Amino acid sequence: MPELLQIAPLTSVDRKAHRIKSLPVLVLNVHSRCNCRCVMCDIWKTTESRELSVTDLERQIVSIRSLGVRWVVLTGGEPLLHSHLDRLVAILREENIRITLLTTGLLLKRHAPMVASNFNDVIISLDGPPEIHDRIRRVPNAFASLQEGIAALRANNPLIEIGLRMTVQRANHAHLRAAVEAAKSLSINWISFLAADLTSTAFNREAPWSADHQREIGLTWDETKELEREIELLIHDYEEEIASSFIREDARKLRRLVAHFRAALGLERPVSPICNAPWVSAVVEVDGNVRPCFFHRSVGNLNRGTLTEVINGEAALQFRGDLDIGANPTCQNCVCSLNLPAHSA
Repeated sequence: MPELLQIAPLTSVDRKAHRIKSLPVLVLNVHSRCNCRCVMCDIWKTTESRELSVTDLERQIVSIRSLGVRWVVLTGGEPLLHSHLDRLVAILREENIRITLLTTGLLLKRHAPMVASNFNDVIISLDGPPEIHDRIRRVPNAFASLQEGIAALRANNPLIEIGLRMTVQRANHAHLRAAVEAAKSLSINWISFLAADLTSTAFNREAPWSADHQREIGLTWDETKELEREIELLIHDYEEEIASSFIREDARKLRRLVAHFRAALGLERPVSPICNAPWVSAVVEVDGNVRPCFFHRSVGNLNRGTLTEVINGEAALQFRGDLDIGANPTCQNCVCSLNLPAHSA
Protein backbone atom coordinates (compact mmCIF):
# COMPACT_ATOMS: atom_id res chain seq x y z
CA MET A 1 0.00 0.00 0.00
CA PRO A 2 1.46 3.43 -0.94
CA GLU A 3 2.80 5.46 1.96
CA LEU A 4 0.51 8.33 2.88
CA LEU A 5 1.64 11.93 2.90
CA GLN A 6 3.42 13.24 5.97
CA ILE A 7 1.38 16.19 7.18
CA ALA A 8 1.76 19.26 9.36
CA PRO A 9 -1.06 21.19 11.07
CA LEU A 10 -3.21 23.36 8.82
CA THR A 11 -4.63 26.75 9.67
CA SER A 12 -8.39 27.31 9.48
CA VAL A 13 -7.79 29.51 6.40
CA ASP A 14 -5.89 26.67 4.68
CA ARG A 15 -8.65 24.22 5.48
CA LYS A 16 -11.36 26.43 4.03
CA ALA A 17 -9.41 27.19 0.86
CA HIS A 18 -8.73 23.56 -0.01
CA ARG A 19 -11.83 21.79 1.25
CA ILE A 20 -13.78 20.14 -1.59
CA LYS A 21 -17.53 20.68 -1.62
CA SER A 22 -18.12 19.56 -5.19
CA LEU A 23 -16.38 16.70 -7.01
CA PRO A 24 -17.57 16.63 -10.63
CA VAL A 25 -15.41 13.67 -11.75
CA LEU A 26 -14.77 10.34 -10.04
CA VAL A 27 -12.58 7.60 -11.53
CA LEU A 28 -13.19 4.09 -10.18
CA ASN A 29 -10.68 1.30 -10.71
CA VAL A 30 -13.14 -1.60 -10.56
CA HIS A 31 -10.93 -4.59 -11.42
CA SER A 32 -7.24 -5.25 -10.82
CA ARG A 33 -6.55 -7.62 -13.72
CA CYS A 34 -6.16 -6.90 -17.42
CA ASN A 35 -6.51 -9.12 -20.49
CA CYS A 36 -3.69 -7.46 -22.44
CA ARG A 37 0.07 -7.57 -21.86
CA CYS A 38 1.04 -4.11 -23.11
CA VAL A 39 4.71 -3.21 -23.02
CA MET A 40 4.08 0.27 -21.56
CA CYS A 41 1.89 -0.91 -18.65
CA ASP A 42 2.45 -3.07 -15.57
CA ILE A 43 -1.18 -3.74 -14.65
CA TRP A 44 -1.21 -7.14 -16.38
CA LYS A 45 1.69 -8.32 -14.18
CA THR A 46 -0.48 -8.54 -11.08
CA THR A 47 -1.32 -12.10 -10.04
CA GLU A 48 -4.09 -11.08 -7.63
CA SER A 49 -7.64 -10.63 -8.87
CA ARG A 50 -9.51 -7.96 -6.92
CA GLU A 51 -12.59 -5.95 -7.75
CA LEU A 52 -14.65 -3.11 -6.34
CA SER A 53 -17.66 -4.80 -4.74
CA VAL A 54 -21.26 -3.68 -4.97
CA THR A 55 -21.17 -3.16 -1.20
CA ASP A 56 -18.05 -0.98 -1.51
CA LEU A 57 -19.84 1.29 -3.98
CA GLU A 58 -23.09 1.39 -2.03
CA ARG A 59 -21.14 2.50 1.04
CA GLN A 60 -19.99 5.60 -0.87
CA ILE A 61 -23.27 6.63 -2.49
CA VAL A 62 -24.09 9.21 0.18
CA SER A 63 -20.70 10.86 -0.46
CA ILE A 64 -21.13 10.62 -4.23
CA ARG A 65 -24.52 12.28 -3.92
CA SER A 66 -23.46 14.99 -1.46
CA LEU A 67 -20.36 15.84 -3.51
CA GLY A 68 -22.45 16.23 -6.65
CA VAL A 69 -20.47 13.73 -8.72
CA ARG A 70 -21.68 14.11 -12.29
CA TRP A 71 -19.28 11.88 -14.23
CA VAL A 72 -17.89 8.48 -13.24
CA VAL A 73 -15.19 6.80 -15.30
CA LEU A 74 -14.80 3.03 -14.84
CA THR A 75 -11.28 1.80 -15.43
CA GLY A 76 -8.96 -1.01 -14.30
CA GLY A 77 -7.36 -3.30 -15.25
CA GLU A 78 -10.17 -4.25 -17.52
CA PRO A 79 -13.61 -3.27 -16.14
CA LEU A 80 -15.38 -5.87 -18.29
CA LEU A 81 -13.67 -8.60 -16.24
CA HIS A 82 -15.77 -7.51 -13.24
CA SER A 83 -18.19 -10.22 -12.11
CA HIS A 84 -21.08 -7.80 -11.45
CA LEU A 85 -20.32 -4.73 -13.55
CA ASP A 86 -23.98 -4.36 -14.52
CA ARG A 87 -24.92 -4.02 -10.83
CA LEU A 88 -22.27 -1.34 -10.24
CA VAL A 89 -23.52 0.60 -13.24
CA ALA A 90 -27.15 0.28 -12.12
CA ILE A 91 -26.27 1.95 -8.81
CA LEU A 92 -24.64 4.87 -10.63
CA ARG A 93 -27.47 5.21 -13.14
CA GLU A 94 -29.88 5.65 -10.23
CA GLU A 95 -27.95 8.86 -9.47
CA ASN A 96 -28.28 10.17 -13.06
CA ILE A 97 -24.51 10.17 -13.48
CA ARG A 98 -22.69 10.11 -16.81
CA ILE A 99 -20.80 6.80 -16.98
CA THR A 100 -17.74 6.19 -19.17
CA LEU A 101 -16.08 2.84 -19.80
CA LEU A 102 -12.32 2.62 -20.41
CA THR A 103 -11.57 -0.72 -22.02
CA THR A 104 -9.10 -2.73 -24.09
CA GLY A 105 -12.01 -3.69 -26.34
CA LEU A 106 -11.30 -7.41 -26.24
CA LEU A 107 -14.54 -8.24 -24.40
CA LEU A 108 -16.79 -5.63 -25.98
CA LYS A 109 -18.52 -8.01 -28.38
CA ARG A 110 -19.48 -10.36 -25.54
CA HIS A 111 -20.80 -7.55 -23.34
CA ALA A 112 -22.14 -5.26 -26.07
CA PRO A 113 -25.83 -5.35 -25.04
CA MET A 114 -25.02 -4.42 -21.41
CA VAL A 115 -22.49 -1.73 -22.36
CA ALA A 116 -24.65 -0.22 -25.09
CA SER A 117 -27.66 0.13 -22.80
CA ASN A 118 -25.89 1.32 -19.64
CA PHE A 119 -22.91 3.50 -20.60
CA ASN A 120 -22.97 7.01 -22.01
CA ASP A 121 -19.66 6.56 -23.80
CA VAL A 122 -16.82 4.11 -24.30
CA ILE A 123 -13.11 4.85 -24.69
CA ILE A 124 -11.08 2.02 -26.22
CA SER A 125 -7.29 1.71 -26.14
CA LEU A 126 -5.72 1.74 -29.60
CA ASP A 127 -2.00 1.36 -30.26
CA GLY A 128 -1.89 1.91 -34.00
CA PRO A 129 -2.91 0.12 -37.20
CA PRO A 130 -3.79 -3.59 -36.81
CA GLU A 131 -0.32 -5.14 -36.91
CA ILE A 132 1.20 -2.55 -34.55
CA HIS A 133 -1.79 -2.72 -32.22
CA ASP A 134 -1.58 -6.51 -31.91
CA ARG A 135 2.17 -6.42 -31.39
CA ILE A 136 1.98 -3.87 -28.56
CA ARG A 137 -1.02 -5.53 -26.91
CA ARG A 138 0.73 -8.90 -27.26
CA VAL A 139 -2.66 -10.47 -27.94
CA PRO A 140 -3.37 -12.25 -31.26
CA ASN A 141 -6.15 -10.61 -33.28
CA ALA A 142 -6.59 -7.84 -30.71
CA PHE A 143 -7.48 -5.31 -33.40
CA ALA A 144 -10.03 -7.67 -34.96
CA SER A 145 -11.64 -8.17 -31.54
CA LEU A 146 -11.78 -4.40 -31.05
CA GLN A 147 -13.36 -4.00 -34.48
CA GLU A 148 -15.99 -6.65 -33.78
CA GLY A 149 -16.74 -5.10 -30.40
CA ILE A 150 -17.35 -1.68 -31.91
CA ALA A 151 -19.66 -3.18 -34.54
CA ALA A 152 -21.61 -4.98 -31.82
CA LEU A 153 -21.94 -1.77 -29.79
CA ARG A 154 -23.27 0.10 -32.82
CA ALA A 155 -25.73 -2.70 -33.56
CA ASN A 156 -27.11 -2.40 -30.03
CA ASN A 157 -26.97 1.39 -29.76
CA PRO A 158 -26.15 3.40 -32.92
CA LEU A 159 -25.87 6.65 -30.93
CA ILE A 160 -23.43 5.62 -28.19
CA GLU A 161 -20.27 7.72 -28.28
CA ILE A 162 -17.12 5.68 -28.93
CA GLY A 163 -13.61 7.09 -28.78
CA LEU A 164 -10.13 5.65 -29.28
CA ARG A 165 -7.11 6.64 -27.22
CA MET A 166 -3.59 5.93 -28.42
CA THR A 167 -0.60 5.98 -26.07
CA VAL A 168 2.42 7.15 -28.05
CA GLN A 169 5.70 5.37 -27.33
CA ARG A 170 8.71 3.86 -29.10
CA ALA A 171 6.83 0.99 -30.73
CA ASN A 172 4.25 3.20 -32.48
CA HIS A 173 5.65 6.73 -32.65
CA ALA A 174 5.94 6.63 -36.45
CA HIS A 175 2.38 5.38 -36.99
CA LEU A 176 0.07 8.18 -35.85
CA ARG A 177 -1.33 8.82 -39.33
CA ALA A 178 -1.83 5.11 -39.87
CA ALA A 179 -3.71 5.00 -36.57
CA VAL A 180 -6.03 7.77 -37.78
CA GLU A 181 -6.69 5.82 -40.97
CA ALA A 182 -7.44 2.72 -38.91
CA ALA A 183 -9.79 4.79 -36.75
CA LYS A 184 -11.58 6.11 -39.83
CA SER A 185 -12.25 2.53 -40.90
CA LEU A 186 -14.16 1.96 -37.66
CA SER A 187 -17.51 3.38 -36.60
CA ILE A 188 -16.13 5.69 -33.92
CA ASN A 189 -16.55 9.34 -32.97
CA TRP A 190 -13.02 10.42 -32.25
CA ILE A 191 -9.39 9.49 -31.65
CA SER A 192 -7.03 10.99 -29.09
CA PHE A 193 -3.28 10.80 -28.49
CA LEU A 194 -1.29 10.96 -25.28
CA ALA A 195 2.34 10.26 -24.47
CA ALA A 196 3.44 7.21 -22.51
CA ASP A 197 3.95 7.86 -18.81
CA LEU A 198 7.61 7.09 -18.07
CA THR A 199 8.18 8.29 -14.52
CA SER A 200 5.22 7.88 -12.15
CA THR A 201 3.98 5.04 -9.94
CA ALA A 202 0.62 4.90 -11.72
CA PHE A 203 -0.72 1.80 -13.47
CA ASN A 204 0.31 -0.76 -10.84
CA ARG A 205 3.96 0.25 -10.59
CA GLU A 206 5.34 -0.41 -7.13
CA ALA A 207 8.18 1.99 -7.90
CA PRO A 208 9.05 4.29 -10.81
CA TRP A 209 10.57 2.53 -13.80
CA SER A 210 14.34 2.17 -13.96
CA ALA A 211 16.24 4.32 -16.43
CA ASP A 212 16.70 1.26 -18.67
CA HIS A 213 12.96 0.54 -18.71
CA GLN A 214 12.18 4.18 -19.43
CA ARG A 215 14.51 4.00 -22.43
CA GLU A 216 12.68 0.90 -23.70
CA ILE A 217 9.40 2.83 -23.89
CA GLY A 218 10.67 6.38 -24.44
CA LEU A 219 12.26 7.76 -27.56
CA THR A 220 15.84 8.39 -28.61
CA TRP A 221 16.88 11.76 -30.02
CA ASP A 222 16.46 10.44 -33.57
CA GLU A 223 13.06 9.02 -32.71
CA THR A 224 11.87 12.34 -31.28
CA LYS A 225 12.76 13.92 -34.62
CA GLU A 226 10.82 11.18 -36.39
CA LEU A 227 7.83 11.77 -34.10
CA GLU A 228 8.07 15.50 -34.77
CA ARG A 229 7.94 14.87 -38.53
CA GLU A 230 5.02 12.47 -38.10
CA ILE A 231 3.07 15.01 -36.06
CA GLU A 232 3.71 17.85 -38.49
CA LEU A 233 2.46 15.64 -41.32
CA LEU A 234 -0.54 14.68 -39.19
CA ILE A 235 -1.34 18.35 -38.59
CA HIS A 236 -0.95 19.13 -42.29
CA ASP A 237 -2.70 16.11 -43.78
CA TYR A 238 -5.58 15.89 -41.32
CA GLU A 239 -6.48 19.54 -40.88
CA GLU A 240 -10.18 18.80 -41.40
CA GLU A 241 -10.18 15.97 -38.83
CA ILE A 242 -8.53 18.24 -36.28
CA ALA A 243 -10.96 21.09 -36.99
CA SER A 244 -13.95 18.76 -36.58
CA SER A 245 -12.46 17.23 -33.38
CA PHE A 246 -12.37 13.75 -34.90
CA ILE A 247 -8.77 14.13 -33.75
CA ARG A 248 -9.32 15.48 -30.26
CA GLU A 249 -6.03 17.38 -29.90
CA ASP A 250 -5.31 20.61 -31.68
CA ALA A 251 -1.90 21.33 -33.21
CA ARG A 252 -0.49 22.78 -29.98
CA LYS A 253 -1.43 19.74 -27.94
CA LEU A 254 -0.12 17.35 -30.57
CA ARG A 255 3.23 19.13 -30.51
CA ARG A 256 3.33 18.71 -26.72
CA LEU A 257 3.86 14.99 -27.36
CA VAL A 258 7.27 15.78 -28.82
CA ALA A 259 8.07 18.11 -25.94
CA HIS A 260 7.28 15.33 -23.45
CA PHE A 261 9.80 12.94 -24.96
CA ARG A 262 12.39 15.68 -25.44
CA ALA A 263 12.05 16.58 -21.78
CA ALA A 264 12.54 12.92 -20.83
CA LEU A 265 15.88 13.08 -22.66
CA GLY A 266 16.86 16.28 -20.86
CA LEU A 267 16.70 18.27 -24.10
CA GLU A 268 14.21 20.81 -22.74
CA ARG A 269 12.58 21.78 -19.48
CA PRO A 270 9.40 19.84 -18.64
CA VAL A 271 6.37 22.12 -18.39
CA SER A 272 3.27 21.27 -16.36
CA PRO A 273 -0.06 21.39 -18.19
CA ILE A 274 -2.85 23.63 -16.95
CA CYS A 275 -4.66 21.33 -14.53
CA ASN A 276 -7.00 21.42 -11.55
CA ALA A 277 -7.61 17.67 -11.23
CA PRO A 278 -6.84 17.44 -7.47
CA TRP A 279 -9.63 19.96 -6.75
CA VAL A 280 -12.31 18.58 -9.09
CA SER A 281 -11.69 14.83 -9.29
CA ALA A 282 -10.43 11.76 -7.47
CA VAL A 283 -9.20 8.30 -8.45
CA VAL A 284 -10.28 5.35 -6.31
CA GLU A 285 -8.06 2.28 -6.61
CA VAL A 286 -9.45 -1.24 -6.31
CA ASP A 287 -7.88 -1.56 -2.83
CA GLY A 288 -9.69 1.58 -1.62
CA ASN A 289 -6.76 3.97 -1.90
CA VAL A 290 -7.77 7.44 -3.07
CA ARG A 291 -5.44 9.45 -5.28
CA PRO A 292 -5.87 13.11 -6.28
CA CYS A 293 -5.22 11.95 -9.86
CA PHE A 294 -3.69 8.92 -11.56
CA PHE A 295 -0.14 10.03 -10.89
CA HIS A 296 0.06 11.44 -7.35
CA ARG A 297 0.22 9.11 -4.37
CA SER A 298 -2.66 8.14 -2.12
CA VAL A 299 -4.13 10.59 0.39
CA GLY A 300 -6.30 8.06 2.21
CA ASN A 301 -8.27 4.83 1.98
CA LEU A 302 -12.01 4.19 1.80
CA ASN A 303 -11.63 1.25 4.18
CA ARG A 304 -11.03 3.87 6.88
CA GLY A 305 -13.58 6.52 5.93
CA THR A 306 -16.05 7.78 3.37
CA LEU A 307 -15.03 9.47 0.15
CA THR A 308 -16.00 12.84 1.60
CA GLU A 309 -13.91 12.21 4.71
CA VAL A 310 -10.88 11.07 2.72
CA ILE A 311 -10.77 13.89 0.18
CA ASN A 312 -11.20 16.42 2.99
CA GLY A 313 -8.95 14.63 5.46
CA GLU A 314 -5.69 16.01 6.81
CA ALA A 315 -3.50 14.31 4.19
CA ALA A 316 -5.64 15.48 1.27
CA LEU A 317 -5.96 19.06 2.55
CA GLN A 318 -2.22 19.22 3.13
CA PHE A 319 -1.49 17.83 -0.32
CA ARG A 320 -3.66 20.39 -2.09
CA GLY A 321 -2.38 23.19 0.12
CA ASP A 322 1.23 22.37 -0.71
CA LEU A 323 0.78 21.53 -4.38
CA ASP A 324 2.43 23.93 -6.82
CA ILE A 325 1.48 22.40 -10.15
CA GLY A 326 3.96 24.49 -12.10
CA ALA A 327 6.92 23.37 -9.98
CA ASN A 328 5.86 19.84 -9.01
CA PRO A 329 7.95 17.17 -10.81
CA THR A 330 5.01 14.75 -11.09
CA CYS A 331 2.88 17.47 -12.68
CA GLN A 332 5.72 18.51 -14.98
CA ASN A 333 5.84 14.96 -16.36
CA CYS A 334 2.04 14.53 -16.54
CA VAL A 335 0.61 12.93 -19.69
CA CYS A 336 -3.11 13.12 -18.88
CA SER A 337 -4.28 16.33 -17.23
CA LEU A 338 -7.76 17.62 -16.41
CA ASN A 339 -8.83 21.24 -16.32
CA LEU A 340 -12.48 21.94 -15.64
CA PRO A 341 -13.92 25.47 -15.68
CA ALA A 342 -14.21 27.01 -12.23
CA HIS A 343 -18.02 26.89 -12.29
CA SER A 344 -17.84 23.11 -12.82
CA ALA A 345 -16.13 22.64 -9.48
